[in-house]
Amino acid sequence: MQGGGVSGFHNAPVTRAIVLASGLLSVVFSVNRRARALGLSYQDIIKNFRVWRIFASVFAFQSTPELMFGLYLLYYFRVFERQMGSNKYSVFSLFAIAVSLPLEILSLVLLKDTNYITALASGPYGLIFASFVPFFLDIPITSRFRIFGVNFSDKSFIYLAGLQVSLYQN
Repeated sequence: MQGGGVSGFHNAPVTRAIVLASGLLSVVFSVNRRARALGLSYQDIIKNFRVWRIFASVFAFQSTPELMFGLYLLYYFRVFERQMGSNKYSVFSLFAIAVSLPLEILSLVLLKDTNYITALASGPYGLIFASFVPFFLDIPITSRFRIFGVNFSDKSFIYLAGLQVSLYQN
């Protein structure tokens, strides 16, 4: 596994704020048994205009497995804040959230009459999946190995964790 460097949130205050906000909101809504109601739906956002749901859905995860894998990925991607600096990383984070949120709302508007989607899963998925771009481009593969004839690298676990988070959505 990739390692090295300073552990914890040293020189990563934006990541610490995002991880704490996601963890606390997820736990609060889970304790109140409202975690499943956090997903963005056409009825809540467009017709009833519940703006607080937009904020809650950006940060809170719906289930414990999503919370575990999502917070791990957010914590792991703190390396980008250390590379870029907190100012640039906060702009990157805000941009990823600001672009993904209107796209989610647009998908709700376009799919309002279909039975395929009732609500979008809540969580900072825009930021998580946007962070895979610099992960793919900036983090080098340091070791390769084979299991049952399939090639893997030390980056494979992070990709699998991202896949795990996306599979737990709804």
